[in-house]
Amino acid sequence: MDDLFGQGPGNDDDGSDGPSSSDRAGASRSAAQRSPLAVRMRPRTLDDVVGQQHLLGQGSPLRQLAAGTDAVGPAGPSSLILWGPPGTGKTTLAHVIAKGTGRKFVELSAITAGVKDVRRVMDEALTARDLYKTTTVLFLDEIHRFNKAQQDALLPGVENRWVVLVAATTENPSFSVVSPLLSRSLLLTLKPLTDADIEGLLQRAVADERGLNGKVELTDEALGHLVRLSGGDARRALTALEAAAGVAFGDADDADTDSPVTVELKHTERALDVAAVRYDRAGDQHYDVASAFIKSVRGSDVDAALHYLARMLEAGEDPRFIARRIVISAAEDVGMADPTALQTAVAAAQAVQLIGMPEGRIVLAEAVVHLATAPKSNAAYMGINKAIADVRAGLGNGIPAHLRDAHYPGSKQLGHGKGYKYAHDAPHSVASQQYPPDDLVGKDYYDPTANGAERDIAVRLERLRKIIRGS
Repeated sequence: MDDLFGQGPGNDDDGSDGPSSSDRAGASRSAAQRSPLAVRMRPRTLDDVVGQQHLLGQGSPLRQLAAGTDAVGPAGPSSLILWGPPGTGKTTLAHVIAKGTGRKFVELSAITAGVKDVRRVMDEALTARDLYKTTTVLFLDEIHRFNKAQQDALLPGVENRWVVLVAATTENPSFSVVSPLLSRSLLLTLKPLTDADIEGLLQRAVADERGLNGKVELTDEALGHLVRLSGGDARRALTALEAAAGVAFGDADDADTDSPVTVELKHTERALDVAAVRYDRAGDQHYDVASAFIKSVRGSDVDAALHYLARMLEAGEDPRFIARRIVISAAEDVGMADPTALQTAVAAAQAVQLIGMPEGRIVLAEAVVHLATAPKSNAAYMGINKAIADVRAGLGNGIPAHLRDAHYPGSKQLGHGKGYKYAHDAPHSVASQQYPPDDLVGKDYYDPTANGAERDIAVRLERLRKIIRGS
């Protein structure tokens, strides 16, 4: 079983002067087996890529680039910027593109590379093209970490086709990549991998000879746990599978080595030191936990609210779903008692879209704390419900003539706008006149509470109604 992880004993010395071809082949296989599972399972062709089917259709730019043809014709850009969450295949796509005939692969990281490194790659790429008819595929990881001067150093090579640049970023390129480089590249957005994508990837890794080669079996619980904890990240899923398999092999040292070892839930928990969260995103637990979360926010129990937030996040719930619930809660449960709560909630939803996970958890937590500790009012929510109920009941017929549009020809002959009082001409910009239809005069929909900011709103509203209604 040690051979699975590249830890088996070497061959005995046979007294020969050098390694035989079989020895060299065995050494090569051993070295490959020592590579991480995520590296061994890296797709060799676009057909092996998991997910991203919206980018992999026949005739797509990725297909053309991988086949060695220009992405968008002789006059268009042949470089790519791949934008997406971690573990969605950005590095993988770069490697596949580099496998084309007459291609040379060079990888730089924006964390460690500088302008000198970029210029050196460009000079070598130009030489390789002119002397050896070889195209250099430059994979630049985390391009958003490059400053303007470093990105500008890429422009000559991209514009003159010295290199095929494949740049990867987890941040919005519109804000992190200079415009000249962005305009000369094709921007492709990678989507998070689905649970089905991750599940298929794990099952392939179990069976594939490059992976675990059928030497393990996954129980449904173990598979589900690995899928949930991956968060749509293929690399994380494969790393977790490899760790869990190592634990299972450790437990099975005395077992029958000819039979596949079963990887159970307990092995995944021990390997990852994370207990399986009992949460089904498509079942009752999904709705129960979400319900408990919202009710805890509404009930001002910030600690319970953070607990349910953590349960959803650890179970792999879509953070955008959580953000939407927070926005709704801000309007429904906090309302005008703290008008800034909705601003916080909307900002949190936008920030989660921008930065993704795992940092998004911090933004969501801040919004939850704000809402849970804020004064509460559902007066605005109840107000619109009352107004809708009256509309559905047929109330509110007509519009007072003085409020009707008086700008089109013939409107004044109909009396439109006659007697209208311009509010800004009145004291305090509040004029006494009728605004609602005749059958709704004096009807109150909004009934502010005495909580938070609504305490002051209630006092002001009482004065406004008296002036407007002339009472």
